[in-house]
Amino acid sequence: MIKPNSPLRCPVCGGALLPHERTVSCLKGHSFDVAREGYVNLLRSSKNGERMGDSKASARSRRSFLSKDYYRPLRDALTALFADRRGTVLDICCGEGYYTAALGANPALDVYGFDLSKEMIRLAARRGGATYFVANMASIPAGDASFDFATHLFAPFHEPEFARVLKPGGRLYSVIPGSRHLWALKALLYDTSYPNDEALPSAASLRLNGTRKLSAEITLDSAEDIEAVFRMTPYCYHTSRADRDKLNGLTSLTTQIEFVVAEYEKPTEPAAARRFSSSEFT
Repeated sequence: MIKPNSPLRCPVCGGALLPHERTVSCLKGHSFDVAREGYVNLLRSSKNGERMGDSKASARSRRSFLSKDYYRPLRDALTALFADRRGTVLDICCGEGYYTAALGANPALDVYGFDLSKEMIRLAARRGGATYFVANMASIPAGDASFDFATHLFAPFHEPEFARVLKPGGRLYSVIPGSRHLWALKALLYDTSYPNDEALPSAASLRLNGTRKLSAEITLDSAEDIEAVFRMTPYCYHTSRADRDKLNGLTSLTTQIEFVVAEYEKPTEPAAARRFSSSEFT
């Protein structure tokens, strides 16, 4: 549920949103219903969010996979980054809330999470730990310079909006797959496997402070989990039927997982005075 003095804004007029019993509204009378699960749909569109973003089946498959903690090393690394920090956090394209809820367990953080998929946010709200809302990253319904931190995992990079909602000096943690992420899966699917290029999003208004790589080994212990992780990757859209059939009958797969966490900062000084670095951040 949106709190009083929230950084969120009306997607129609940009006014502050005021909470009521089952709605939130701005002073101009634009009103938005609060769902039974506690989230708010702030998507400014003629569509209602049901058919935008991930499908219900995809969202539930992802929820099932992440709930088994295969990606716990990444979740724990993210929560460790915020262990000694205070302030507002925006989880951009938060999905079904696995990482968002973990951040929200820190009482020093006021966490917000949004996604384009209404089903993802419905599932995320059930995890709790944050204020959840449906929105598009191209038009985030939040005030300028309203968040101390933001997180962004495996999603398109919309720098203008990310920079707009961050406070000066605010940090964005963006996660991309490492070069050998899910390497055993790729080796099984393709005759020739190529490492991911680890190309970080370029940013003109955000300074890259550095990167950190995280690696671990996991064992997927069911055909359902192997299929789920396959569907969570771009391989799902670019793999032939013949190659996809190589997964048939497979009930266990041990593979490396690898992630690159990049820290960006919104500078407080004019662009001409910025100093850029590419070292590992601390």
